[in-house]
This record gives sequence, C-alpha cells and structure tokens, in this order.
Amino acid sequence: MSTNTNNTKAAAIIADPDLPKVTITREFDAPADQVFRAHVDPELFARWIGPSQYEVTVDRWEPTTGGNYRYATGEHWFFGSFHEVLHDQHKIVQTWGYEGIPGAVSLETLTITDLPDGRCRLTTVSLVDSMEAQAMMLASGMDSGVNEGYAKLDALLKS
Repeated sequence: MSTNTNNTKAAAIIADPDLPKVTITREFDAPADQVFRAHVDPELFARWIGPSQYEVTVDRWEPTTGGNYRYATGEHWFFGSFHEVLHDQHKIVQTWGYEGIPGAVSLETLTITDLPDGRCRLTTVSLVDSMEAQAMMLASGMDSGVNEGYAKLDALLKS
C-alpha cells in the first residue's frame, strides 16, 4: 500500500495498459462488515463519498440486487444500477455513470476482504467501454476524490 506526503493511506489506482479497466485498492483499519455498511447505508455513504469541498445529495439509494441510485457531489450527478448486492460476501456489482458525460457508463465490481487484526482490503474493478474512456477517467481528477473520500471514511470508521 502506498502513502502520500500527509502520512495518510492512499488508494492504489492502476490502469490496465491493454484493457479499458481501472483497479482501485485500499486498506482500512476496520472489519469488512463496517466498510461494506458504509457503502450500502445512504446516510453513511453521503458522509464520506467524494471530495471534502462538496456537499452530497442522495436522490435515490436502493442497495439491493436490481435497485438503483442517483446522488450528487456538489453539482456533479452520478447514477447507476445495483446488479448484485451480496452482504454475506461483501460484494457489490453496479453500473456507474456521470450525468455530465451521457453514454459513458462503467461496470464496477467492489469486493471487501477481511485481513488480520480487524482490518480489510477494498478492491474496485471498473470496466469502461474504451481506452479513451479509461484515459478520461484517470484525467478527471478522480484520484483526488477517491483519496479524499476514503480519508473521510477512515475518520467515520473511527467514530
């Protein structure tokens, strides 16, 4: 796991050079059950997702297989469908779209695995429709939003 200059944990964000895929990995000092709950409970989700300077608005949040969601960080609206929500496996398969780029939807698989000492590892694999879409995803500043959000999640998990 890498760290940034503030001695906080940084997510590893890896773009596959041959496939339109981005993998994000991050470890947390909390069990998988708690991190999973923070992804499916709309009140908890709104407290940690995205950059700190944006207020989060949850319009819809149905974290069940076949459910859907729509939320905003600031004026940026995101939406998708939950294809599988497996509480016992700490796994979510969902689509993810940004209303600012119509037609650009990724398929994401999130898994959370328990580690020793009450810790866990979160892995998200995002498949996009082209290498250009992968490059746009990486150039969007998503690394800052991911890392700021996970730092807020760390603080939430401690409280």
